[in-house]
Amino acid sequence: MNKPLPVIRSFVGAEISPYLDAIAALRIAVFRDWPYLYDGDAAYEAQYLQTYRDSWRSIAVLAFDGNRIVGASTGLPLADEMAQIRAAFDGHLVAIDHVFYCGESVLLPEYRGRGVGHRFFDAREAHARALGGFRWTTFCAVEREPGNPRRPAFHRGNEEFWKKRGYTYRPELQARLPWNEVGRGERDHTLGFWLRPLERAR
Repeated sequence: MNKPLPVIRSFVGAEISPYLDAIAALRIAVFRDWPYLYDGDAAYEAQYLQTYRDSWRSIAVLAFDGNRIVGASTGLPLADEMAQIRAAFDGHLVAIDHVFYCGESVLLPEYRGRGVGHRFFDAREAHARALGGFRWTTFCAVEREPGNPRRPAFHRGNEEFWKKRGYTYRPELQARLPWNEVGRGERDHTLGFWLRPLERAR
């Protein structure tokens, strides 16, 4: 039996603060699976999410089932992001000040396949348009080598979904981030970027 369709609500800037622990818990739960294999910890989460709390232009789009947060998606201007993410655009023709960065989209498995992912992107892209001055939206995803033995046999990636949203993979844009991998400790990871033009509000 399907769960109720979550209620989607958006919060900006300091409004995000009361929900940071819930976002961190979702990130730890969802990203533990392939392809991130993230063995999450509270200290890393606090440092990462501080960026969103400190930016008055940030957004958190949350999915609620009653009072329970079952999904979360974040975004903020790329210029406000951590240095490791910004560095991917150093020397690139796309200026950082013109790019809005979409952070994670995490949703518990039982709520997937019902359009929540589209609503996450819709809300973040609308927020970028409302802020003004942005010509692009982008996000990044971890890259894994083909044939990795830890890849689940029936895993289906999100690439087709991202393409339908109008995003294009840009192999020249990459970031490096360390995190603790399940069973392997801290490792460096490569993240590749997807980019799309942000059309003006109609």
